[in-house]
Amino acid sequence: MRSEVSQVRFGLAVLAGASWLYLVYMAWGMADMEEPAAQLLMPAMMHWGAMDLVLVFAMWAIMMVAMMLPSATPMVRTFVRSAQGQPGHSVASLTSAFVGGYLAIWTLFSAVITLSQWGLLELRLVTPMMESASASLSGSLLVAAGVFQFTEFKNACLNKCRTPMGFLMTEWRPGTCGAFIMGLRHGAYCTGCCAMLMLLLFVLGVMNLGWIIVLTLVVLAEKLLPAESVWPTRALGAGLIAWGGYKLLIGQG
Repeated sequence: MRSEVSQVRFGLAVLAGASWLYLVYMAWGMADMEEPAAQLLMPAMMHWGAMDLVLVFAMWAIMMVAMMLPSATPMVRTFVRSAQGQPGHSVASLTSAFVGGYLAIWTLFSAVITLSQWGLLELRLVTPMMESASASLSGSLLVAAGVFQFTEFKNACLNKCRTPMGFLMTEWRPGTCGAFIMGLRHGAYCTGCCAMLMLLLFVLGVMNLGWIIVLTLVVLAEKLLPAESVWPTRALGAGLIAWGGYKLLIGQG
């Protein structure tokens, strides 16, 4: 049993590590567009075709694995402990189903955000370098993300992510199908509390590795805080609103 748990942990570490290596490669590619090796996974600058959409979707999906899997680790660890001893099912198969469901929700989010980026690119609101070309767009996204930090919806979704045992006790379903459904539900709560922060990548630069790391740490910190801790989330919200207001003011000046 212990070796099986170790295999699960190793598999998750490899998946997260490979995703981060991909992000490093993409960030290098954005900085060195003239290099032939950098152009292999890069979409066209404008007027995307089907292959460009596939490349951008893959970029977002892998980015979500890299950014969100670390913050899901406490939940996955608790699930592994709870799954031990289920008759007829290995811990590895149950955990794979749970993580698969979790990542399926973020993959769906990646599809939606890919189409959104395509539309913003065609409207010239996002540059070919994958960052906002509009002070109004930047300011609006920052303010919206800041206001969202104060909402009961954000707090409710975040509390589900902060209390792994409480989530599993209320959501537990047997078997691999049940594990997948639990992963879907956890992914939905996670998307509910973090999606607005992910939209800030359009402001900060979709492939700006420094800001990707900062957002990953912010999401991780929010989930590791006790359920009753609301002031860090609200302090972040106030900061985002102030930053967005400044962007909007500058944009109109």
